[in-house]
Amino acid sequence: MSSTELPGVRSTAASSSLVGAVRVAEGEQLRTDRLPGLEMAVRVRPPVRTGLPPALFVHGLGGSSQNWSALMGRLADSVDGEAVDLPGFGWSPPPADRDYSVTGFARAVIRHLDAAGRGPVHLFGNSLGGAASTRVAAVRPDLVRTLTLVSPALPELRVQSSAVPTALLAVPGMAGLLVRLTRGLSAERRTRGVTELCYGDPSRVTPEAFAAAVEEMERRIALPYFWDALARSSRGIVDAYTLGGQHGLWRQAQRVLAPTLLVYGGRDQLVSYRMARKAAAAFRGSRLLCLPEAGHVAMMEHPEVVAAAFRELLDATGGGSGSRPDPAGTEHTVQTVNSDEDGKG
Repeated sequence: MSSTELPGVRSTAASSSLVGAVRVAEGEQLRTDRLPGLEMAVRVRPPVRTGLPPALFVHGLGGSSQNWSALMGRLADSVDGEAVDLPGFGWSPPPADRDYSVTGFARAVIRHLDAAGRGPVHLFGNSLGGAASTRVAAVRPDLVRTLTLVSPALPELRVQSSAVPTALLAVPGMAGLLVRLTRGLSAERRTRGVTELCYGDPSRVTPEAFAAAVEEMERRIALPYFWDALARSSRGIVDAYTLGGQHGLWRQAQRVLAPTLLVYGGRDQLVSYRMARKAAAAFRGSRLLCLPEAGHVAMMEHPEVVAAAFRELLDATGGGSGSRPDPAGTEHTVQTVNSDEDGKG
């Protein structure tokens, strides 16, 4: 969900008609994939050797493929990684059908994977991207080897008060009101607000990374579809929360067959930490990684810990090359949870 970008990035000339310069981390490449009615920017991290299994990373609301750069770099020896900019975000233009629903984003991911012929992949999703990835894994199990979800946006009955402003974006006319109310806010203040909302410890963002994030915020706000994409995507999350029956996200979570790693942060202000146990019970035989000091974007705050947990998942499923020791001083718990638990948060 974060618009905050990562340290160690450099500018390159933009390859699209959009203004500004795209940022890629050292060793990354950016390309544009075009399908009828769908155009998506794809951030590529070439693997350190041939023959590694493919992986796809899907960001959250207001984020971009760059949210995964740190984790992709740490997993370059384990997977052949690509991260997409969902339609309307990052460097991808809006979808032709203006469908910003969770199902619409899941459909975009499926179309991308089908066209690229890279499936099955190790699929990663954060927040909104986690909800979309859950749908993909449920309806197209042939495309997903493993599923890693970082603070997935799954329905909650008691939404945290800090998440209410995001939900309010879904109300018709609210985006226009917010534009007027925040017109005087600088890109720096907006970026600081996003950082404080999404990080468990905002001090982990270096001055260089913060400056890059401010620059990116300025670029995004200037896009004519910026607020429309946020509003419609927020509405898509709210709509997904209200769906019942076989299309409900919790029901679809129960249908996922791929081995699943769930990552939750104890300081997450957008997805409640109390949902971790319910999610672990819904995804059969899943592994749960709890990071008490992390916020909403654990893959950005603690990429080394998330990478180690993913390697453990690979080892457990027969596809790993050995896990690395966790860095000293990082408190976390990984446990495998059986699907017969009561599922209460």
